[in-house]
Amino acid sequence: MSSKKVYKTESGAAVHGVIAEFANPADLSHAAEKVRDAGYRQWDVYSPFPVHGMEEAMGQKPTKLPILVACLGLTGAFVGFGFQYFVRHIEYPIIHQAKPSDAWQVLIPVTFEIGVAFTAFSALLGMFIFNALPRWNHPLLRSRRFLGVSDDKFIIAIEAADEKFEPHGVRTMFEKAGAIAVELVEEEMDTVKVRAAH
Repeated sequence: MSSKKVYKTESGAAVHGVIAEFANPADLSHAAEKVRDAGYRQWDVYSPFPVHGMEEAMGQKPTKLPILVACLGLTGAFVGFGFQYFVRHIEYPIIHQAKPSDAWQVLIPVTFEIGVAFTAFSALLGMFIFNALPRWNHPLLRSRRFLGVSDDKFIIAIEAADEKFEPHGVRTMFEKAGAIAVELVEEEMDTVKVRAAH
């Protein structure tokens, strides 16, 4: 079993990854295609607004979140319907307002609402799970350049956790792709200690 190489900066801190800034969305998309074609897997693109066609440029597959949401939403609707049917027809079969106890029409409003509630909560929790949230802090937030992404900067970050990562090679690739700045990002010291303890 091969061990993952840990890169260190001159200060001795572990490297989290490399970020590169690009001048505009077109350059960002072009660079994303190059990173995708180079075979990197642990990377992401950051921009102050959605860039049309970026999913294709990154080679992203559709998320499985809609499948999870649909399954849990339908499960909630079936559970809601089944519980009402059990209570109204089997456990306490009372004729109410001249309707038979097994009339399904009266069960639809609650069935719908429970289905919606299950759908909403599964979407929220699924998003947290698929995005590995919450993460209260991130090493990229220590970079002044990266903080500009909420204003006017276009950034690509490749993490050191990627099996193809090599700082010099990543820097060279970004420079060839037209990056206006490339920066090495250090890992948070607390994170390094926690990983070392395990």
